[in-house]
Amino acid sequence: MSEIELIKNVFRSGFELTDIEWSTWSEPGRAGVEHHILWAPDEASDEDSVGLLLRFPKNAHGDFHEHLGYELMLVLDGRLDHSDGTSYVKGDLVVEGPSTQHQMSSETGCTVLAIRTKPAEARTPEAGIREVSEPELANA
Repeated sequence: MSEIELIKNVFRSGFELTDIEWSTWSEPGRAGVEHHILWAPDEASDEDSVGLLLRFPKNAHGDFHEHLGYELMLVLDGRLDHSDGTSYVKGDLVVEGPSTQHQMSSETGCTVLAIRTKPAEARTPEAGIREVSEPELANA
């Protein structure tokens, strides 16, 4: 039987989700992003997908990467900025297909549900992308 995790009312302010544990996502190219793992890839069961809650403080950003499978992003709070210049707000559902490349950031701060069917790989952008600022971290 599967373990069940319930997070009540994820549409409340994303920066007030204090009843879950957040971890800093430390990888090259990422700055300020925090995550809460809902499930992770598991080689033993041949599971490639991952489900995450992502929290972007003001001006936080991920790395530039390419998706090997689909990615679904549901903005729960704030504004999520795509490197192509598009911004998404609370309630927007974004689905990107395999081979799509992007860097996600948030000029204002946001919380996002992200589901990937397969991993992503870091890439170097071949064309200009939206500039991102350095994140404004708490107590900085």
